Amino acid sequence: MGLRDYVARWAQRWGPATHRTLKGHSDVVQCVGFSPDGRWLASGCRDGTVRIWDVATGKGCSTLQGHSGWVLAVAFTPDGQILASRDSKWIVRLWDVISGQERSSFPARHPSSVISLAYSPDGRAVALGSYDGNVSLQDVATGQELVPIRGHTKWVASLAFSPDGRVLASGSYDNTVRLWDVDTGRERTALRGHSGWVFAVAFAPDGRTLATAGEDAIVKLWDVASAQELGTLKGHTGYVLGITFSPDSGTIATASRDMTVRLWSLPRRPVTASRG
Repeated sequence: MGLRDYVARWAQRWGPATHRTLKGHSDVVQCVGFSPDGRWLASGCRDGTVRIWDVATGKGCSTLQGHSGWVLAVAFTPDGQILASRDSKWIVRLWDVISGQERSSFPARHPSSVISLAYSPDGRAVALGSYDGNVSLQDVATGQELVPIRGHTKWVASLAFSPDGRVLASGSYDNTVRLWDVDTGRERTALRGHSGWVFAVAFAPDGRTLATAGEDAIVKLWDVASAQELGTLKGHTGYVLGITFSPDSGTIATASRDMTVRLWSLPRRPVTASRG
């Protein structure tokens, strides 16, 4: 079966995607992140709180309070013991996942024009997205620009590296998602399918699928190799501002302006697919 036929059949299989809705936040939910073992999900809210959820039951386990600005990013450490959260005032706080207690906090400084960022998988480079539509790929150690990335015509709201670090995805207020070659800064392809601003992009851990979401309140899934759309997830009633895959690529978590977090179960893709 050729890739095109496989993509078509996979999309037909999609049907109404199954999902669970996690409620508890009192304001817009900005971001979500899975623990490395997939057991926990963290979500950050505009009210300055972070919630940790049990993925198996969908129940909230703890609410972390301390931020005075919108919580815009959350991430677990590789061992899953610590959760980092960053707010709109560029303060990073580190939390003990089990106790829910704050361990420390510090400022994260980046240029004021930067509205999105992503670190490469090896931690050696950082991509910075700006209001002017440009992306700068910089060396973390020296701060020097490695390659300029140009193509978007409006704000770059979201960035994500592929797991192998070779591709950078960017979502923009120009309603497009673009894939870039990290070594050269050249555009590989532009994905057009959203009817509004794109606020969130995320690669599956296997690097084969890209999820995108935004102002139109839907999530789109794309085959990275072919740039073909695989399916659409509908259910949120407000902007989708955050998105992430579970470690096994079988679940997507989304954060929305409708004050909910949703967990979407995905059909499995084969490990290999011929490209006839």
